[in-house]
Amino acid sequence: MYSEWRSLQLIIQSDRGHISVLHSYPNNVGKDVAHAVVRPLGLGLNSSASSNESILRTDKEVKWTMEVLCYGLTLPLDGETVKLCVDVYTDWIMALVSRRDSIPQPIIKEPNLYVQTILKHLQNLFVPRTEYAHNQITLCLRVLAAVQKLAHESANMSRETWEVLLLFLLQINDSLLAAPTISGGLAENLADKLIGVLFEVWFLACTRCFPTPPYWKTAREMLANWRHHPAVVEQWSKVICALTSRLLRFTYGPSFPPFKVPDEDANLIPAEMDNDCVAQTWFRILHMLSNPVDLSNPAIISTTPTFQEQILNVTGMAQEMIQHPCLKQLPQIFFRAMRGISCLVDAFLGIARINIIRERLPPYGISRPRSDSAPPTPVNRLNMPQASSTMNTTPPHSRRIRSVTVTKTTVKTSSGSTAHPPKVTHQTSTTSPLSSPNQTCSEPRPLPAPTRPKVNSVLNLFGQWLFDAGLVHCRLHSGMNRDGSMTGITTPAGLDVRRKPSQISTENMVANPLFDANEFPDNYEAGRAEACGTLCRIFCSKKTGEEILPVYLSRFYMVLIQGLQINDFICRPVLASIILNSPALFCSDLKGIDVLVPYFISALEIILPDRELSKFKAYVNPTELRRASIHILLSMLPLPHHFGTVKAEVLLEGKFSSEESSSHDKPVTFLSLKLRLVNVLIGALQTETDPNNTQMILGAMLNIVQDSALLEAIGSSQTELNVGGSTHASLKSHSRNSSGISMTSTGSSEATTPDSERPAQALLRDYALHTDTATGLLIRSIHLVTQRLNSQWRQDMSISLAALELLSGLAKVKVSVDSSDRKRAVSSVCSYIVYQCSRPAPFHSRDMHSMIVAAFQCLCVWLTEHPDMLNEKDCLIEVLEIVELGISGSKSKTNDQEVRYKGDKELNPASMRVKDAAEATLTCIMQLLGAFPSPSGPASPCSLLNEETLIKYSRLTSTSKNHFRYFVLDNSIILAMLEQPLGNDQNPCPSVTVLLRGMSGRHAWTMQLHHQPRGSRANQKAFVPEPHPPPKDNMGIKYNVKHRPFPEEVDKIPFVKADLSIPDLHDIVTDQMGVQHEKLKKLMASQILYENALEQVSEERLSKTLFPDSDTECIPPPPAQEFQTARLLLSHFGFLSLEALKEPGNSRLPPHLIALDSTLAGFFDDISYLDLLPCRPFETVFVFYMKPGQKTSQEILRNVESSSNVQSNFLEFLLSLGWPVDVGKHPGWTGHVSTSWQINAGNDDEGKQQKDELMQEDTGGGVFNGEKNALYYADALTEIAFVVPSFVESCTDSLESGLAMQESEMQMDLLPSLLKQTPLTLELFPNHSDSLGNSQRPSPTQKAKRLPLGRTVPPLGPETKVIVVWVERFDDIESFPLNDLLPETSTGVETSTNSSTSLRTTTSDKDVPVIFIHPLKTGLFRMKVQGATGKFSIVIPLVDGMVVSRRALGFLVRQTIINICRRKRLESDSYNPPHVRRKQKIADLVHKYRNKLLEPEFYTSLFQETCFGFWVRPLVP
Repeated sequence: MYSEWRSLQLIIQSDRGHISVLHSYPNNVGKDVAHAVVRPLGLGLNSSASSNESILRTDKEVKWTMEVLCYGLTLPLDGETVKLCVDVYTDWIMALVSRRDSIPQPIIKEPNLYVQTILKHLQNLFVPRTEYAHNQITLCLRVLAAVQKLAHESANMSRETWEVLLLFLLQINDSLLAAPTISGGLAENLADKLIGVLFEVWFLACTRCFPTPPYWKTAREMLANWRHHPAVVEQWSKVICALTSRLLRFTYGPSFPPFKVPDEDANLIPAEMDNDCVAQTWFRILHMLSNPVDLSNPAIISTTPTFQEQILNVTGMAQEMIQHPCLKQLPQIFFRAMRGISCLVDAFLGIARINIIRERLPPYGISRPRSDSAPPTPVNRLNMPQASSTMNTTPPHSRRIRSVTVTKTTVKTSSGSTAHPPKVTHQTSTTSPLSSPNQTCSEPRPLPAPTRPKVNSVLNLFGQWLFDAGLVHCRLHSGMNRDGSMTGITTPAGLDVRRKPSQISTENMVANPLFDANEFPDNYEAGRAEACGTLCRIFCSKKTGEEILPVYLSRFYMVLIQGLQINDFICRPVLASIILNSPALFCSDLKGIDVLVPYFISALEIILPDRELSKFKAYVNPTELRRASIHILLSMLPLPHHFGTVKAEVLLEGKFSSEESSSHDKPVTFLSLKLRLVNVLIGALQTETDPNNTQMILGAMLNIVQDSALLEAIGSSQTELNVGGSTHASLKSHSRNSSGISMTSTGSSEATTPDSERPAQALLRDYALHTDTATGLLIRSIHLVTQRLNSQWRQDMSISLAALELLSGLAKVKVSVDSSDRKRAVSSVCSYIVYQCSRPAPFHSRDMHSMIVAAFQCLCVWLTEHPDMLNEKDCLIEVLEIVELGISGSKSKTNDQEVRYKGDKELNPASMRVKDAAEATLTCIMQLLGAFPSPSGPASPCSLLNEETLIKYSRLTSTSKNHFRYFVLDNSIILAMLEQPLGNDQNPCPSVTVLLRGMSGRHAWTMQLHHQPRGSRANQKAFVPEPHPPPKDNMGIKYNVKHRPFPEEVDKIPFVKADLSIPDLHDIVTDQMGVQHEKLKKLMASQILYENALEQVSEERLSKTLFPDSDTECIPPPPAQEFQTARLLLSHFGFLSLEALKEPGNSRLPPHLIALDSTLAGFFDDISYLDLLPCRPFETVFVFYMKPGQKTSQEILRNVESSSNVQSNFLEFLLSLGWPVDVGKHPGWTGHVSTSWQINAGNDDEGKQQKDELMQEDTGGGVFNGEKNALYYADALTEIAFVVPSFVESCTDSLESGLAMQESEMQMDLLPSLLKQTPLTLELFPNHSDSLGNSQRPSPTQKAKRLPLGRTVPPLGPETKVIVVWVERFDDIESFPLNDLLPETSTGVETSTNSSTSLRTTTSDKDVPVIFIHPLKTGLFRMKVQGATGKFSIVIPLVDGMVVSRRALGFLVRQTIINICRRKRLESDSYNPPHVRRKQKIADLVHKYRNKLLEPEFYTSLFQETCFGFWVRPLVP
């Protein structure tokens, strides 16, 4: 920078301005003269007289007196002479500030000339004295304060005076600070003030009289000789930070995050310094310290002329220079220099840093000094980074506030400090020196500043120093010499330092007589670690699409490879710093970064399986270190599957060992690294104790399991791994010995022993089997999670929820798993519920009940995904016992107690929320298992039939809905019975069609009464009676036998008197009676003749009649055609008993069976209202596409109009979320209440044709904007609508639509009869939506939606909607206009009650979860999740910073959305499950429309017909 300018050091050394004429006289002469002359002057200054004019009048007098004062400043401090000299001179130099009577007139007339001489004389004061050091310190501080005041307040200083002032400060600093530090000496006590005043005055000079290049060159050369003083680096760091704060303010504008420094430091920079001066000063001050890496080499620091002269004068042995006690502070000074540079880098990147420097450094283990370095090669021009428009990657550390803050720290060191500073007890609450800036355990990692400079620009400024510092005391391979192309540092011949003492060559030690391994400083790892961490932050801040020079990438990778070495020696501070600052390293699209995967894996194998990390606690918070390691693991998990058999070149493989013919330099495939990654993941889960870290690991497990399953499903899982012995052999052959890293885990300063074994190796033996397949991964994940869920995690709410979400996700992974493993998952969830319910009452809280509810939801997922599990008796019994426990609060059967029946138990559930969740599980078991998807498709688990549809297909001529009879069973099920058979029924059997409206939805059943088994009537069309048997012609022989009433023996019995008591007829007949008797005989004879003739005629007629005779044949009656089927059905099911109709005596509940009066006004409106209540949760997802640089909502909405505006992977991603549906025919949720839950008039074939047509259109996804089409996904437990909002022009159509809506509302108000003619639909407002045309139907993308007057929105909240954003450039995330796009995400749920003109948004932008998806150049996808953290911590499986594959992207996004919405419902105090809302509505219907009949009247009504749509209802008094 100043090569063409000469230095002023020779001028300073040859200057004799501080020599007095009295120095030529004997000492006693000068002392007496000085004492005699100075005393009157000093007394005159200190007198209290009002007039203290100077006794010096002429120029000659003043100059002669100044010669005496100059000599007086060299005298010992035992008297007052020196103090008086200081008093006089500090008073006289104020002549440039203000006129005083005590100042001689010649000085007042020419102040600049005299002040220049005075400054040269004052140099004598700063010559160290052996006695009265305290007095000298006080006097020196007075002079420095006077100089400060002079520089600040003087307005008349000439350039020459400024130059003399600067040279004065440089001279006194050099005289005190260039020599080795002496404990308690003047230099040690004044160093901080000296260098502080120098910089402060220098900045004033830059403002008022900018120094010429020779002065800058001189200052730089001299400052290089003072660097062994900690105060020099401290003050340099302070002033360069203050300058940087001013520089950034005008370079990048007010939008750039301010770099906040303490006010005391900021005041060092004069406010009047203009921007150009700030820029010039900043660059020169930055390089004033020369190469900070020199601080790591005592040989360089100790080779200054003054240093060598002092040492030689004391000992006479040059080889002891590097053993001077003051040099033992170099490791700390080197670290603070690197921390200052790191602070500057963070400022340029817009990254906040709160704690910059720690008071004391912990011990950092043994290191070796590196050899002499070549002079630094500074940048030749003022390369100020230019502001760029956008940014890219997430920084490797967390930043809560956008402003950057530097806290001032006071450093107190002594020259007597040893090479081993006192140890610092580790406290997790304090920020360790290697912790990433402003990082806490629960904070996200935000992006750097959007207008930050490019990586190349930052490296042009700081890269040379950082690369050199990152390789301090590292021995590269002999083919990688330390030349300018690699490290910028040359290595002298014969000295090649290695960390392991046993490998240091004896020849090298002989060749360099200054080498003494026992006395080298040992803490340089701290500064090296800081440099490595800073480099990682720089490269992680790379923008999307930004190009980095290959030379920078190669040097960076070399630094990382060296820092990640664990084969012979583990440098734990460097390793921890790299890990802490590299979470986003594999997410930043760095070219060639994947070659570092084996090295990072081996580093993670050291960290994650270690539970305590006791050997890292001295350097870093173990929780933060593990979190950063997990972030790196999340970004590397998809690599083996993604790259497959692609071989990764292992850099410098085998070249770190002494064996030149190493056979471990063969490249390895990415797929062979999968098992190592899985082992690290499993080991991390077993040893992790932090809740947030554990949740991140759980999300990663679902990622790897699902990715493996999908990979195997598409037939691309031809891995090169073998299970068994070959697997172990391959793993052992590719330990870190083959990838540059050994499998050891020892201390920071000792070499590893052959017997040492890292924890990962033990894990390798446990988990290597069967974890290379999706099935094995799934089984192992289930075993790990279930075991910990019921042990360590069951009392931690956040981990429990994440574990249950993981189990729910694992249930949906499509791989074949043995039933015992599935039952293990279900049984563990049941055990978890039992434990939570059995906890003592003080532990029962809403949060604990939320955990139980989440467990029931997880149980439902497993049962619906694997319904065959309940075919096993033990699993069914266990699940039903848990349901019983949730509903009643206890089990009916326990191991030690007798069975308690339901009627004998007192209902005491843990809470109503738990009871509701258990009821939902029971409903799932009884209604959904094996019955989903229903015949109407997955969009609707309910029947799509209602009263109007059934009447349309019945034999009734009238279409009135009053043909239905309505009953309510147990206050929870509404029965709508239609007694007329449907039109397609051909059998005249008792038929009834029933619509059941219950807690689980609406279901339609048609029932027929048959008295024959189904098999016997299979071929029988109608009832046919048995035919008469055919007659027989052979009648047999007819015998004429006279039948007697009594047997013949009766005639032989003799008569007795009693028999003769009744006379015969002829004995009593008289003549008169005889006449009558004869007449009777004649009548009898004629009658006999008549009867005989009649009998003969009948016989003749009978003989002529055919058999059988239709007149006399017995024929069965025809079947009945009319039935009272409602009565029959209720009677057959036992609902018509007297007990069922009686009011409960001690309850407010209605009887078990009641009738509803459908004739009351509003009945069918309430029935329709009940049908609108969904029977499962529904979610809404809005997907946006953001191109680079876009900031307005209009630009973003227009992206999806054409496929040319979006990436092809975006369309593939959309179709992986759900399937296309026609909004006009879709029976499920569409994203807006105005178009949801309609009866589907189409069929599956039409849906397939629609999908094919949509795929043929040129669309970027905007066709799914919810107006005509949307994307939809549903399972048995939830339904999701995916809407891609597009730009909607405001035209006359929308105005006409609004007018049509108003007109429709007026018609509804004026014509109430229209309300009775409800069309066949399940819309929220059927009348209104039917009156609108397709073009006028409101869409979710319209800014305002109107709802009909007089209709209320059902309680569908709380609203759960999620936003998914596809960002081409990761840096645009912070500029995403979420507030502007929120109006495009209207679902109608947020509409206020009874308001048809306004919308009320109940959620703010901070409450809306947003999932950002950024496609990487590798084909993978980087995720960023914001707003998803709430009361219950983060949501899995997607976590911030995760990288996922193209295969698993849709599944993981969808599963995360489901979990986010479930978490929000758990957090909500006002949320009721769908079945509870339906149950409450049914109870309301019963209360409003109950038909209160007495038992006789109820029975009578069952026998009466429904006529004209009304019940025949008797009057009740």
